[in-house]
Amino acid sequence: MIKKFIKGIQGKLARSARPSHAASLIPLAERQVIPRSEHNISREHLSEAAMKVLQTLKRHNYAGFLVGGSVRDMLLGLQPKDFDIATDATPEQLTHLFRNAQIIGRRFRIVHIRFGRETIEVTTFRGHHHDDKPATNHSAQHSNKAQRNKSGMLLRDNVYGTVEEDAIRRDFTVNALYYNIEDFAVYDYTQGMRDIAKRQIHIIGNPEQRYREDPVRMLRAVRLAAKLDFSIEKNTAEAIPALKHLLADVAAARLFDEILKLFTAGYAEHTFFLLQQYELFDVLFSQTARTLSHQASQSSTDVLDYQQFLLVAMQHTDERIHSDKRISPAYLFAALLWPAFQEEIKTLLSQKNPPAHYQAQHMAADGVIRHLVERITLPKRFSAPMKEIWQLQFRLANRAGSRAEKLFAHPRFRAAYDFVLLREEAGEDLDGLGLWWTDYQVADETVRRQMAENISAPASAPRKRRSRKPRPSR
Repeated sequence: MIKKFIKGIQGKLARSARPSHAASLIPLAERQVIPRSEHNISREHLSEAAMKVLQTLKRHNYAGFLVGGSVRDMLLGLQPKDFDIATDATPEQLTHLFRNAQIIGRRFRIVHIRFGRETIEVTTFRGHHHDDKPATNHSAQHSNKAQRNKSGMLLRDNVYGTVEEDAIRRDFTVNALYYNIEDFAVYDYTQGMRDIAKRQIHIIGNPEQRYREDPVRMLRAVRLAAKLDFSIEKNTAEAIPALKHLLADVAAARLFDEILKLFTAGYAEHTFFLLQQYELFDVLFSQTARTLSHQASQSSTDVLDYQQFLLVAMQHTDERIHSDKRISPAYLFAALLWPAFQEEIKTLLSQKNPPAHYQAQHMAADGVIRHLVERITLPKRFSAPMKEIWQLQFRLANRAGSRAEKLFAHPRFRAAYDFVLLREEAGEDLDGLGLWWTDYQVADETVRRQMAENISAPASAPRKRRSRKPRPSR
């Protein structure tokens, strides 16, 4: 049914022979209205909360449209997770209409309306900036000038406008489709239906200008392309490597949130490849990227192929998401930074006067985290368990005697054990370490004791013991 629908759109677009939009604004005359009979969206697909908001806006004579990803996903036959609404009501007017509404954000003021566990995000139609176009009568009533930094990134953007202006201000054409419950039609101002039919991600306007306004759009282009299995339109794609440095202007906490969205939505493997293709992985994880590049450029003697390791890690992440299992950011970052951590240990141990191995582990972990948080916020509640997962990789190999039971009782044991299995699946030879711990977990206490007694401490990386002087008597 969906294929038939998309073919119908392709045919209609071909017959209309509409000119392609480039960098400039789309005239209002170019608006395309897709009636209910020609699309597959039904009110039954909308959540009860979304319908309540739209009906309340309509009852009080405000315009209200379902917009963005929910419209796009429903057109593609997918069930949306969230429903966003655009309206001509201001945030203050919305708080008067809905007692359960809260204004959030400074850069973009939006309204969250909560219905139990569901939150409907409502935005006021955004208009053109004062430096882009003279203000309309509507936007003049709310004269909040947009603020930019030296790179052109928008720091504050609360200029209100019309639905037509709002469509032009959105990021990608497939996200600028509006569903109206008054006539049940889809309104298309930027040829988004064409790009859905072409299965491509196409930025609205000039790519350089739009990426400068918000560099995170480069990450969103990759995330959408991975999620929908779409291509990225040529001009939209070509500007990304040239402007990737603009991500340095993005707040570190925001980058952390975007990374979680990139890798915890069920398509991490595809996302990983696209980030590498468009040179964005280099910006987000520069140390890991350098390690991958170094390993690929020479005949490596490393015991683990790091590219393969990350590929398997992304596959496991996707499998957990599709099985409705939780993904720990600590474990995710432990995998993404493992190549950098290993390389840092190797560098420390190659010094003229190297530290002890256990000291090198701590120094390497601290160094990798310190380098990361210069660009990306990694809260301590995640960085601390990540370090424990890393350090347990070495301790799990030293499981002789009573150590095994202590390690098994460690709060990070399960995550560290899974990490061992991940390394083995990626091709690293750990001399059966994963299988040993697998058997240990299902054995009874007597068998566990026997298993530990039959293990000798590893000869590699011995821990240096300090000689202690006798304490003076008090």
